[in-house]
Amino acid sequence: MLIVFVSSFNIMSSLVTPGPYRATKLWNEVAKLFRAGMPLRKHRQHFRVYANCFTAVAAVDWLHELLRNNSNFGPDVTRQQTVQLLKTFLKNHVIEDVKGRWGCEDFEDNCHLYMFPSLLKGIPHCPLVSGPASVKKSFSMREKEGFKCRSSKKLDKDTVENVVRSKQDMETEPVSEVVQPRVLTEEEIQDVWRGITLTHLQKTLGLTSLEVVLDPRHINPQNIVYNMTIVNKHGVVTLEDKTDDLPHWVLSAMKGLANWPKYDASQPSYPGFERDVFKTVSDYFYSLPRPILTSEYYKLFVNILGLLQPQLEQVAIEALQLCTLFLPPASRRKLQLLMRMISRMSQNMDLPRLHDAIATHTLMAHMFSHCVLGCKEEMDLDELLATRLVSFLMDHHQEILQVPVYLQNAVQDHIAYLRKVQIT
Repeated sequence: MLIVFVSSFNIMSSLVTPGPYRATKLWNEVAKLFRAGMPLRKHRQHFRVYANCFTAVAAVDWLHELLRNNSNFGPDVTRQQTVQLLKTFLKNHVIEDVKGRWGCEDFEDNCHLYMFPSLLKGIPHCPLVSGPASVKKSFSMREKEGFKCRSSKKLDKDTVENVVRSKQDMETEPVSEVVQPRVLTEEEIQDVWRGITLTHLQKTLGLTSLEVVLDPRHINPQNIVYNMTIVNKHGVVTLEDKTDDLPHWVLSAMKGLANWPKYDASQPSYPGFERDVFKTVSDYFYSLPRPILTSEYYKLFVNILGLLQPQLEQVAIEALQLCTLFLPPASRRKLQLLMRMISRMSQNMDLPRLHDAIATHTLMAHMFSHCVLGCKEEMDLDELLATRLVSFLMDHHQEILQVPVYLQNAVQDHIAYLRKVQIT
C-alpha cells in the first residue's frame, strides 16, 4: 500500500496537526529549521572579528523567506512579523548576540550581530574577567537572574562596575586565553552527513518518522559521503576500485548507443547492428546479482511513486535525489550511466527503432524495470510501478542524479559550526 506524501512546502501542515500542542510543535520546527539552515559567516564589528555569526537583517531575510513558503504561515507573512518572531527567539535563548547576551526583546532589523548558543551544555555565556571574586560574582548574578538580562538601569550600573574592576585587575594580573579548535573525528563527520541527509528527506516527504519506509540500519553514511564527493565534472561517481565498475566492453557499447550514429568506425556496421548492441547491454544488466536500487530500499522507492503527480513532481525529484545517495557507489554509478544512455536513446530521432511495435521510450522503461527496481520476493514486485519509476528517472535523471549543492552546503556549514573555535 502506498503512503502518499505531501509537498515539501507543506511539511509543517503534515507534521503539525490541530490540537493543544500545535503551537509548540510549530515553534520547535521553525527553531530547528532556522538553526539548521541559517548561513553563518565571519563579520567584523568595532575592530573585532566574529566567526560563525549573522546579521539581524540577514536573519530576517532568511526566516521571512522560510515562513512565506510554508503552508502553516503562507506568503502573507510580513517582515515585521518575522522580526517579532526573532525577538521571541532572542528572549528564549534560541539566539544570542555575539557578546552572549539574551533575554531582552531588543532585536531589531539592523546590522547587529547574533549567533547560536554553544552546543556544549553546562557552560554559561559570561564575560571573561580576572580574579576569583569577580568570576564568582558574575556567576551568582546569572544564576540568580536565570541567565536573563536585567533592566537597562541596573545593567548600566553593573557594566560600569565590571569595567572598573576589570581595568584594575588587568593592571596587576594579565588575562591569558588559549584558543583551541574542536577536532572532529571521521565518525562524527559521517554522522553529520547521515543526520542532515535523513532530516532533509523526512522534511521533503512530510513524514513524522522515516521508519515506516526505511530501516535506518541500512543507511551507510560512507556511501553518502562518497557519492557526494568522489565524482567527475559531470557529477558521475568515479570508482577507486575498478573491479566494481562496468566492464570496458559494456561501457563501449553504452557509449555507442548513447551517441548514435557517432560510433567507433572500427566497429562492424550492418542492418540490425544497433539491436544487437542493445541486447548486449540489456543482457549485462539482467545478469546483475541484485537490482541497482537495492532491495533494502524497495519500500522507500515504491512509496515515492505516490509523488509522481504533476503537482508534486519537484518534490519527487528532490526525494529521489536524496534516496539515490544511499546506494553503494558502484550501484549509483551504474544507475547514472544507464539513465544517461536510455534517455539519449529515447530522444534520438536518428536511432533506428529497436522494436517493431513499441516506441523506444516505452521499450526502455519496460526493458530495464526489473534490473533497476526489485525486491526479495518477486511476487511482490508490481511491474507497472517499477516501469513508472524507471520512466520518471529517465526523464529527470539530470536533476535527480546530480550532486545536491544545498545539501553539501548545509553539511559544510554544520561541520564548520561544530569546529568553531572555543576559548578555554
